[in-house]
Amino acid sequence: MKLLAVGVATLDIISQVTAYPVEDAEVRALEQRLARGGNATNTLVVLSQLGHRCSWAGTLAEGADAEPILQDLARYRIDTSACRRLPGTSPISCVLLSRASGSRTIVHHRKLPEYTAEDFARIQLGRYDWVHFEGRNVPETLEMLRRLRDQHPQCPVSLELEKPRAGIERLIPYVDLLLSGRAYARAKGHGDGPALLHALRDQNPRALLFAAWGEQGGWVQVPGEVPQHRPARPPARLVDSLGAGDVFNAAVIHGISQGGSPDAVLGQAVALAGRKCGQQGLAGLVSVHG
Repeated sequence: MKLLAVGVATLDIISQVTAYPVEDAEVRALEQRLARGGNATNTLVVLSQLGHRCSWAGTLAEGADAEPILQDLARYRIDTSACRRLPGTSPISCVLLSRASGSRTIVHHRKLPEYTAEDFARIQLGRYDWVHFEGRNVPETLEMLRRLRDQHPQCPVSLELEKPRAGIERLIPYVDLLLSGRAYARAKGHGDGPALLHALRDQNPRALLFAAWGEQGGWVQVPGEVPQHRPARPPARLVDSLGAGDVFNAAVIHGISQGGSPDAVLGQAVALAGRKCGQQGLAGLVSVHG
């Protein structure tokens, strides 16, 4: 499958600490590394490992700090020809990984402009079998979705709702597959997956709905049916939860694109997300072309 994802890429400065520090503390990092991050590109890296031909549409800084991002994407054969280079510096995420809990805390800084509908209009959309969007940059993303639906109404479209943003619900009616999670749900006052899916169903009667819920696993709802749940598949030792939600999303897109049943796809997604939590980073998460 040829797949395009629209979203951001970041430079991640990842520091592993014994435990999350209290305010005003000074602690020594056990390890530190620089990595490429960003939801859309993380999802593409996993999809590439699953054998798909992937392209990324987003913005990159013109300076040398974009080189680690480009090099990592090239490593996974991800096409970046639809990207736009702009003056400025790359977005940076400072990530603290707690060895005690395996959880991550992120401080993100961004000044680089985001991808626009005008940029998106230059893409030959007929080349792609699937288009995936991060739920961000709402006014521009809405125009991208409208263009895609107008020009290629049969192309499957997925959308990630990671966190609440002003007007983001305006995007929901345009998609076939909606991928949401606990942070968005809690911000909207939904205490569990079924409550979230019920609210999303009111906004899109035809979409396939998935909700990732961390250590509680995940839910899926097919139109006209009740939500189905699969428990989490945690690793023997929790190492690194950074990117687990992006892995879940990639596994869902892969499974649905291959014609898998939604319940089986959900089971595969929670299993792969659990495997991710047992290793550092995304390299070697799945075998290439398998």
